[in-house]
Amino acid sequence: MSLTDRLAGIVGDGYVSTDPDVLAGRSVDHTGRYRGRASTLVRPASADQVGAVLRTCRDAGAYVTVQGGRTSLVAGTVPEHDDVLLSTERLRDVSAVDVTERRISVGAGATLAAVQRAAAEHGLLFGVDLAARDTATVGGMASTNAGGLRTVRYGNMGEQVIGLDVALPDGTLVHRHSRVRMDNTGYDLASLFVGAEGTLGVITAVDLRLYPAPLHRVTAICGFADLDALVAAGRVFRDLDGIAALELIDARASALTGEYAGVPAPVDGAWQLLIELAGDSDQTERLADAIDGADLYGEPAVGVDLTAQQRIWQVREAVADVLGVYGPPLKFDVSLPISAIASFATQAVELVATHAPEAIPVLFGHIGEGNLHLNLVRCTLASEPEHVLYSAMMELIARLGGNVSSEHGVGTRKRAYLGMSRTDADIVAMRTVKAAFDPSGYLNPAVLFS
Repeated sequence: MSLTDRLAGIVGDGYVSTDPDVLAGRSVDHTGRYRGRASTLVRPASADQVGAVLRTCRDAGAYVTVQGGRTSLVAGTVPEHDDVLLSTERLRDVSAVDVTERRISVGAGATLAAVQRAAAEHGLLFGVDLAARDTATVGGMASTNAGGLRTVRYGNMGEQVIGLDVALPDGTLVHRHSRVRMDNTGYDLASLFVGAEGTLGVITAVDLRLYPAPLHRVTAICGFADLDALVAAGRVFRDLDGIAALELIDARASALTGEYAGVPAPVDGAWQLLIELAGDSDQTERLADAIDGADLYGEPAVGVDLTAQQRIWQVREAVADVLGVYGPPLKFDVSLPISAIASFATQAVELVATHAPEAIPVLFGHIGEGNLHLNLVRCTLASEPEHVLYSAMMELIARLGGNVSSEHGVGTRKRAYLGMSRTDADIVAMRTVKAAFDPSGYLNPAVLFS
């Protein structure tokens, strides 16, 4: 019996595909720049089916690449070995919200937007928010320890996961759940799988922490003539009680959103800073006091009511919609000390001018954590010229004391640069853990390690 037939026996004929067109569509990354090869797509509907699929593929000597919403920006779901693609998209269960304990259990294939809707119905919120909320799945978000727009207040995905179900590479199912908040009964297994990028097992469900939704919000966007002034203001804002979001946008980004999405920035200046405060009391006066001490370029735009706040947020969220207007952008997701952000912005632009003078560098991101997204729009580099620029950018980041990856993980795109952020001993230790869980190395084989 062929592997395809055995997989169909587990999940049903309708949930296994070897159609070349289907596989081609599933073997390209979110940016459209990187393509791989797959032999089969399988879509299990339960944790038991996931375990059985893994066991069958391991025994057949087939590589497996795990896919969720496929919003990875580091080619984390691109197969390289004619892999079996294991999609978690059918694991969409969303449990009733536990209002007393402020938690919810959801399948790995549930979208972020589904979790947000369930929480909002009970006056609660989920602490991680992404522009890709309608397609990003919580299993993939946990696997990459995703951050996003609210990280400055609530932290990354790892701080929201309080339990999980995971199928190990041998097909064994681990259910790590606890109803209590304090649990020191051995290894913190949930933390081990969060951020492992699917190399140690397939997350099938997660328990997520929820928070009371603040009664009041106030949002503003401020313009700055230079990045040093914005960074100085950002240091002040990130330490304010009630800080809920702190987002950097450069004028090149807002020019694109104005031209192609009809969402111009309401302020002038080469750099813009979106600030949001939230709390159980009116935050307007606190925001005004903080803004008053900043070295602004012109007057800020402030949104007190929901409609005005949404207009301000459109400036930030529309950036993702316009990045592909000139074709697939070249993306860099990095983490830097806040003190190095201005130097990085200057030197990165110089690098781009040297290697890809036709490209438009667009910088935005979560400045409260030093997590920046540099996107090269209209970048036509490919193959070796692209590799040279990419390597030079990674070296710049490392030289400035940053990490080569932040909220999107390492994936396949950055595995060659892992040693710039981790010591040799770190990498050996991680490989040891990988070998303990997956001795044959068949699960997500292209991810993380060279």
